[in-house]
Amino acid sequence: MALDPDFRQDDGVGGVCLLPLTALILLFGNLYGYNAMGESGGFGMEIGERIDDVIDREGGYGDHPADRGGATRFGITQAVARAHGFAGDMRVFPRAAAAAIYRQAYWIDPGYEGVDRLAPDVAGELFDTGVNMGPAVASGFLQRALNALNRGASDYPDLVVDGRIGPGTLAALAGFLKRRGVGGEAVLLKAIEALQGERYVALAERRPANEAFLYGWLANRA
Repeated sequence: MALDPDFRQDDGVGGVCLLPLTALILLFGNLYGYNAMGESGGFGMEIGERIDDVIDREGGYGDHPADRGGATRFGITQAVARAHGFAGDMRVFPRAAAAAIYRQAYWIDPGYEGVDRLAPDVAGELFDTGVNMGPAVASGFLQRALNALNRGASDYPDLVVDGRIGPGTLAALAGFLKRRGVGGEAVLLKAIEALQGERYVALAERRPANEAFLYGWLANRA
């Protein structure tokens, strides 16, 4: 289901990282004493499973009259499909093409593989939120939550909230997890979901047509 054009599948992608991703993961894990090479996939979910879950939840073709995103299939808007080279009718947009877009544009490009090594459940939430709101918005939620939870920058420095996952964000995440331990990820997840829910309500308040979608957003996303 496509949402406001300023709301989902925007052009925000992950930040530039000058070191190889694996090197950054090892660096931050060693620096903060956290197991940065932990197993991937919150609740046992790998990215392929997450993509399948999103596609199954989004369903097939849709073109809701209140949806300014226009025609969608498997949750991919026509604009996003066109940007990735699909020129046909969205009614026949292939599932495999949707999966490829989700993997590249909403997992790899935003840098969520690095988050996944540190906090797999948070990475899964960022992926799902990024599909719905755009990766830059999702990554900004993580940065805002980390800033609010760093005890006045005493645990790690404040981040610039630029919607990009780079070395600073990964370092802050590792620092937070080192300080808070096994329960920290669940608290961070709650903070991200709270920011997401607030944005849904604000969108419905700003554009009454979005009230048609608000219940579903809160039931299935937040």
